[in-house]
Amino acid sequence: MKYIAMIYNNPDAFESLSEQDRDAMMNEADVFIKEFQGTGEFLGGSALAHPASGRTVRVRDGKTQATDGPFAEAKEYIAGYYLLDVDSLERAVEIVSQDPASRFWAVEVRPIMDEAGAEM
Repeated sequence: MKYIAMIYNNPDAFESLSEQDRDAMMNEADVFIKEFQGTGEFLGGSALAHPASGRTVRVRDGKTQATDGPFAEAKEYIAGYYLLDVDSLERAVEIVSQDPASRFWAVEVRPIMDEAGAEM
């Protein structure tokens, strides 16, 4: 089963870390990614640009509204994501708990629905 891990972050939180802490975290992230790519469980992912560079789109009463980020009314935004292919939610949580981002921010893990929507 495939899962998405979404990394939630406060705007500018990464930049608020010391250069040494940022470098250490990125090095740990590289090790984390390589380990689970090696097992075939890490399918890929990416960091996302700062929320200010995007737009939120809502269609209400047939009218499109596109507003500047941040997107949701929350202090945190999705800073990045990756995809896992594992046997269970428990295994996905086990892997995500080894992601250095989980020590700094929240990482949400959710199943990716198949065409039949069986995960609902």
